[in-house]
Amino acid sequence: MTANEIRQSFFDFFKERQHTIVPSASLLPQSPGLLFTNAGMNQFVPFFLGTEKAPYSPPRAADTQKCIRAGGKHNDLDDVGYDSYHHTMFEMLGNWSFGDYFKPEAIQWGWDLIVERWGFPAERLYASVYRPDKSLGDPSEFDQEAYDLWAKLFKSKGLDPVKHVVDGNKADNFWMMGETGPCGPCSELHVDLTPNGDTGGKLVNMDSDLCIEIWNLVFIQYNAEADGSFRDLPAKHVDTGLGFERVCSIYQGTNGFKDFSKKPTNYATDVFTPLFAKLEEISGKKYQDIYPESVEVDKSTLSAEMKEAVAFRVIADHIRTLSFSIADGILPGNTGRNYVLRRILRRAVRYGRTLGFTGDSLFLTQLVDTLVDQMKHIFPEMGTRREAIKETLTREEQSFNRTLDRGLGMFDKEAEKGQITGDFAFDLYDTFGFPIDLTELLCQERKLELDKKGFEKRMDEARTLSQAAQKKTIVRALDISSDVETEFTGFDEDSSEAKILEIHESGDSLLVITDRSPFYVEMGGQLGDLGILTFYKDGEFGEAIEVSSVQKIGQAVAHEVSKSATLAVGDTVALTIDVKRRRRIESHHTATHLLHWALHEVVSTDATQQGSLVTTDRLRFDFTSGALTAQQIADIEIKVNEKIESGDGVFYNEVPHADVKNRKDIMQFFGDKYGEMVRVVQIGGNELGLDGYAMELCGGTHIDTTSDIGIFKIKSEGAIASGVRRIEAACGVAAYDWARGVAEKNAKEEDELRARLETINAGFKAVGAEEVHYPEEARIMAAMLAQGTFDQVNTVFNNSLKHIQGLRDTVTAADKKLKKAQAGAAAAMADTALVELLENGGNIAEIFEGPANLLQELLNGLKKKQFSGAAFVIVDDGNRLHLGAFCGPDSIAAGLQAGKLIQELGPIAGGKGGGKPDQARGAAPQRDKAADLLAAAKEKLG
Repeated sequence: MTANEIRQSFFDFFKERQHTIVPSASLLPQSPGLLFTNAGMNQFVPFFLGTEKAPYSPPRAADTQKCIRAGGKHNDLDDVGYDSYHHTMFEMLGNWSFGDYFKPEAIQWGWDLIVERWGFPAERLYASVYRPDKSLGDPSEFDQEAYDLWAKLFKSKGLDPVKHVVDGNKADNFWMMGETGPCGPCSELHVDLTPNGDTGGKLVNMDSDLCIEIWNLVFIQYNAEADGSFRDLPAKHVDTGLGFERVCSIYQGTNGFKDFSKKPTNYATDVFTPLFAKLEEISGKKYQDIYPESVEVDKSTLSAEMKEAVAFRVIADHIRTLSFSIADGILPGNTGRNYVLRRILRRAVRYGRTLGFTGDSLFLTQLVDTLVDQMKHIFPEMGTRREAIKETLTREEQSFNRTLDRGLGMFDKEAEKGQITGDFAFDLYDTFGFPIDLTELLCQERKLELDKKGFEKRMDEARTLSQAAQKKTIVRALDISSDVETEFTGFDEDSSEAKILEIHESGDSLLVITDRSPFYVEMGGQLGDLGILTFYKDGEFGEAIEVSSVQKIGQAVAHEVSKSATLAVGDTVALTIDVKRRRRIESHHTATHLLHWALHEVVSTDATQQGSLVTTDRLRFDFTSGALTAQQIADIEIKVNEKIESGDGVFYNEVPHADVKNRKDIMQFFGDKYGEMVRVVQIGGNELGLDGYAMELCGGTHIDTTSDIGIFKIKSEGAIASGVRRIEAACGVAAYDWARGVAEKNAKEEDELRARLETINAGFKAVGAEEVHYPEEARIMAAMLAQGTFDQVNTVFNNSLKHIQGLRDTVTAADKKLKKAQAGAAAAMADTALVELLENGGNIAEIFEGPANLLQELLNGLKKKQFSGAAFVIVDDGNRLHLGAFCGPDSIAAGLQAGKLIQELGPIAGGKGGGKPDQARGAAPQRDKAADLLAAAKEKLG
């Protein structure tokens, strides 16, 4: 069987057993605690917790999930290329039960697929079951049920279960999502790959590549609590993970289980051979399926052939990780998962040098078509994002090749010293983007010692910010009734009469679940509603209680109110949203749809959404693109505001997802989970059809017509990551408020600039220079923005910005001109003064009235005239005293020093300063002490 046939066979097997085949989730995880989606169960966590109801009937699913393990707890990066089965990106086949079947079916079907349908030799299989070590406080009991089920299956093949069913400890056979959350015992299937297959299970869980785990069957039945206890979940679930590449490796590497003489390898399958063939074509090298004895091998001892073989495997693995991640909108960057991706890319580029790829090769980009053509039938986003993948890889590969060449040159020079210091390793990382593992690899290849501790010490400061930003999430399965549902009435009503179904305590609050609610729960970037809950008692409504937040629990909506509220299940209440707040949010939400549409019209349909936020006072929209030009930003504003002025209707239709999922004119986002029915929001067109524009799959709330938005104004556009831009904008009253704020700030700045210009002109007058005139444009008043159409407001706003910028430029130029004029005047004044002073002979102590820069001109003049004595000069500029001391060679020989003169005399007028023995400066605030200071200077200098 080919890899595609194996994958399809898995799907067919579980489809026969009433499983819904679901698409892979995005590699961008929904859980904030994960860098990447790293297991098949990630997208199903809400179903395990009971916070959402599985939308499948029966509640069973099967899939292939793309996973990345290259950072955090699960990190296989360093082993990639050096053994036959570790990858940064891999596929995880899985079947799932959400409160439906449990151990008997999961184990039986696992056996039926592996042994009966695919033909794995039963005598080479070993099943592990959970046995706790009570002395270590391990949870739960020995999984006798799983043992008995496996034992029966092995006996049916004439095999001894005592040998083929082995015990596993908590680390190997008790699965936990994290420190808290769903968990339970698991059983793993291991395959003996030794030539004779007669190890008797001795290699199970011994980290041997001759006995590897291929399938893990997890029986989720507990929730790990924050206090360390384990609580039974309301329903039991099955979560399995089958290593796709490993199954392909064993099946294809043994010729359908006929020949175990050679150790199977994932890289000798048609998962990787197309990539190797392309690499051979563009590199001129030949791939050899050879491996070091261990992943811990001294890399400096590897032969050239072995180094090339490792490079082939690293590159083939990494291009998969990079391409799949970019297709899901995860781009190389400087922090978090984005940095992990950049690190993988740079590792691939470095290994490319082993195959002879230079800085001009851009070999990663040349592999994309091969990979996309291989994978697009099962992962359609690969085909859709083909050009975006190429563009991103080209940009990153070009950038790193430049820094790599410079960094390698620095490394070669440093290597001549015989070791690599921690400081140098950090500088390579900080300045040239070298991950530490890349520096370690270079050191290993050249047998150089690396000061890793020194590097870590330098990294501590860099880690502080990241560690401070980490959050520890407590995951808890809520014990609400599984059939509780809340009807959302917020599309049509701002206030709804409702009945309380359940009440739960949550800290200092109560979570009130009702049968109906107009409150929107935060989702898709739209903020959740706030409002009030009003009692209904004795035939009329009474006390109103603040609803401080709402949250979704399964199919129910919980309203958070004060714990002091007296409520009971069965009570009738009125739920009323804050209408003014909701309308402002809706205005920004609809404007976001218009912005997305306008981006595609003005920039490109490849400007793909990466995230959004809509609040009462702004919208934020992240998208993939290069920097927008000023004209593009202006054109986007114009297009959006034209649609606002046209007053188009905003409609929605509930339709089957199957009817619209392939329509290119309806925006939808890969990685989002859509049910059988979806809500299409459109602007314009026919209310009953899907013929408008700005059509998107969206579950949020919107205004009725575009004219309700009022006005749309882009506040800013800029980069937030490599290839990702962010637009922030405001609508309606929020846009007016923001524009008024900018204008008021401009008016204030104008007053300050006017005052500055007057001061400058006073300076010009003092030195006899020509004054600068104020720009002629009319003053822009904030009040002018209080009314008007978009065009009027935009014109006033833009004129205000131009006016202030013109005034800034005028003041800046005038300031430079004044300083130049003052410098010339001060130089002339200093020359005149020095002629008179030097004629008198001896040391000098004198006070002058003039600009501050007169002091430096006096000191410069003394130096030019080669004055050999000592001088102490004071310049009073009307604000403070500027002090200067000068000591020529004769005075220095006599024991005087300029720096000491300033330090000794300055305090008389409350001043300080210092400098060199021949010249020093200082300042003093007490102008009334000038005479005392001058007298002391004269006495000091004789």
